[in-house]
Amino acid sequence: MDNTSRSLPQALRHYLVNPLALGYLGVVLAVCLWVAVDALSASSSGDASFAGVWAVLVTAPTSMLLPFAGPAGLIGIPIGSLVHALALGALYRSITERRAHSTGSGVSNA
Repeated sequence: MDNTSRSLPQALRHYLVNPLALGYLGVVLAVCLWVAVDALSASSSGDASFAGVWAVLVTAPTSMLLPFAGPAGLIGIPIGSLVHALALGALYRSITERRAHSTGSGVSNA
């Protein structure tokens, strides 16, 4: 199937459904859950925490490019994670497809 004949959902699925992209999204989800648990426990104790910075750091620099401040700035976290997962997925597909083409023709890169 040619890359130009894919619809947008098919192209997104092609790049997001692989071990590298899903692993990255899992790490981002785990960090965001940890931040949420920390925020709930810090709010009950009245103590401030910088745990929320980690959610921005695991999606940086893309999450820092959005010019929103305050709670609206949190939209950068899912946008940044999807951009990075797509980039990692494209890298993974490129490497695995190149390896499949080179070994399929009998040429070894070793």
